[in-house]
Amino acid sequence: MEKICVAVRVRPPVVNANVNGNEGEGGFTSHWKVDDNRISLHRSLAGTPLPPALSYTFDHVFDHDCSNSSVYDLLTKDIIHAVLQGFNGTAFAYGQTSSGKTFTMNGSHNDQGIIHRAVEDIFSKTNTSTDREFLIRVSYMEIYNEEINDLFAVENQKLQIHESLERGIYVAGLREEIVNSADQVLKLIQMGEANRHFGETNMNVRSSRSHTIFRMVIESKGKDSASNDYSTLDDAIRVSVLNLVDLAGSERIAKTGAGGVRLKEGKHINKSLMILGNVINKLSDGAKQRGHIPYRDSKLTRILQPALGGNAKTSIICTVAPEEVHIEETKGTLQFASRAKRITNCVQVNEILTDAALLKRQKLEIEELRMKLEGSHAGVLEQEILKLRNDMLKYELEREKLAMELEEERKSHRERISAQGSESLTQETIDTQQGDAFSTPTFKPAPHAFVAKRSYKSTPPEYSPLPYEFGDVADEDTWFKMNNGFIPDLDLISMTPAKQVSDCQVGNDKEIQNLQRQVYEAIDEKTEFEKKYKEQLLLNNQLVEKISKLKREAEEIPNRLRESCKAVNEEIASNVQSLVADDKSTAAKLFSRTSEFVTFLMSTFEANMFKNEGNKSSSGKEENEQGSNKDKDCPQVASWKTELSSEIELMKEMYKSMEQELDTNNHLLEASKERVDALERESQLLLAERDDLLLTVSDSSKRLAALSQQNEKILQDLACEIQKRKRLEEEIKQFSIAFASRQRSLISFHCDFQSKLEDHLKAQSLPKSFDFST
Repeated sequence: MEKICVAVRVRPPVVNANVNGNEGEGGFTSHWKVDDNRISLHRSLAGTPLPPALSYTFDHVFDHDCSNSSVYDLLTKDIIHAVLQGFNGTAFAYGQTSSGKTFTMNGSHNDQGIIHRAVEDIFSKTNTSTDREFLIRVSYMEIYNEEINDLFAVENQKLQIHESLERGIYVAGLREEIVNSADQVLKLIQMGEANRHFGETNMNVRSSRSHTIFRMVIESKGKDSASNDYSTLDDAIRVSVLNLVDLAGSERIAKTGAGGVRLKEGKHINKSLMILGNVINKLSDGAKQRGHIPYRDSKLTRILQPALGGNAKTSIICTVAPEEVHIEETKGTLQFASRAKRITNCVQVNEILTDAALLKRQKLEIEELRMKLEGSHAGVLEQEILKLRNDMLKYELEREKLAMELEEERKSHRERISAQGSESLTQETIDTQQGDAFSTPTFKPAPHAFVAKRSYKSTPPEYSPLPYEFGDVADEDTWFKMNNGFIPDLDLISMTPAKQVSDCQVGNDKEIQNLQRQVYEAIDEKTEFEKKYKEQLLLNNQLVEKISKLKREAEEIPNRLRESCKAVNEEIASNVQSLVADDKSTAAKLFSRTSEFVTFLMSTFEANMFKNEGNKSSSGKEENEQGSNKDKDCPQVASWKTELSSEIELMKEMYKSMEQELDTNNHLLEASKERVDALERESQLLLAERDDLLLTVSDSSKRLAALSQQNEKILQDLACEIQKRKRLEEEIKQFSIAFASRQRSLISFHCDFQSKLEDHLKAQSLPKSFDFST
């Protein structure tokens, strides 16, 4: 990755302009100051200087005293040398009108520009090269009112841009000249400059009204040698492209005073420069924030696409005017340069490898490896290779054993799962038959559920989720949601040129259908999972309610027992008292003693219950002792106690089991939530891919429509040509018939004239040997 080299050049001030020293609004005066690689805007109020308002830093900043030679040496010379080594290169000048772009690129008689110096430098290097031979082709084009014209051939106008895998982006029908010297190239440039569009405005006497691109295609390969040394021989062909661009300047109508044709030219110039600025803005953003880059909205950006974020070494020189009148235009140029400084290109050597070149390179690598083996300990290396092979065989055997064990574990795991499933089914049937109130439903996932999962590191989209059903036309609200609040400009959309129709259109349609089917399946599965999730939530709520009821019942059981014990005690006491009041015999005395004993037992039972609730650990031993005594005294009380304790333990066990089932249900709910979230993310990704494919389909349909229109036009032209040809054939036939009749009349006239002449001559007694045919 390599960043674009950006420089700023300040032209000398114009005497007639409102330059430094004239007061602006509020008594302020402003001027630009250059300090090394920094340019800053300084202001002063009534002669007192103020701190700089703006400051920019670039790779190079040239003041008005700098010459074209220093600009070339610091900015473009390295790119020219890299082009000779097989890299693509681009250099262009950007700025407002009358800021010195054409002077920087073309120069003058005393100070040659970048294009002239680059041509001379290239041929000086190629002439002194001893190991490579070069073939150089040049072309010169201009973009005038968004139409590409060939400056070497005036008849080649309104050329089209094409793209292929072999040539990349190129202009079809552009004339290329094979050149052998710098003088030949400079003569061709002079001829092209004569065909370029210039005009006069209020700001410039000779203003460029079009963008020009001077292109050099340099092919090189190694020279043949008589020796068989493979290290000095390489059949790889290097093909590099050098673009030297002179852009027309942005202009304001209020300053240039343009009208009519000049106004139309200015509109097209500002439009193409605006699109170039948009492309620079998109490329200056980070790769994550970068969206669609509108290369195709202008022919200038389409041609310069490899130089902007592609495979090319690029340098930009931004020219500015120092006058106070042009401060706003200079700020815009410097902001453009600061954004372009953040762009990075992926540069690599462009080589075309033939079969012979590949063979030679492989032979060279084999020879180098053989030399290394011979120079080092070959025996030790062979032993190490054998050890490595043995280790590899061991690892393969271990891997096979592990694979077998893993397969056995999988089989046993499947068998256990099937057995557990059958047991759970039988248990569920038993529970349903018994009608147990404490039975809980199972929450096992479906055995064959489709789960699509992506990485958790994938960032969610910034826009809102799209609807599941798409129509042919989107209303304003859906368009606003889909494009994150972006309101498109229909003029910008309409000027995007049509793409070529690719051969893989049918394959794209099939892929679109498959993706649509997958999207619909994912949506159906999502709805099913949502339904299951809702059912699980309802069941969990029911379980929670049941558990709360059981807790309340478990808390109320001791109180009920106390109340029942009190009631029994009171009934026994009342019965005993009634018997004692009726009869004062020994039986009455016995009943009174038993009633006392029963009250004592009930009181001890209540005390044990309170102690069991307060502190189970401390009162366990006392209860056991009292229970043993009571068992000895009264076996019925012991049986009651055992039954109550067994019921309490059963209730505790059921409570614990309910808590465990609640925990498992919560885990299952969390897992289902994760699966639903994963499905939602997958559906969003699929919907985004579907949108991209729909966009490609719409583009391809537009291209097909354009091609069909072109075919219809061609067929109409052919029909017109056929009709013209038929008319010409009929005219030729008529002419041939008229010509034959005229010829026959002439022959008959000639014969009549000759006979009359002979008769006249005979009458004058002329000799018969006279040749009348002459």
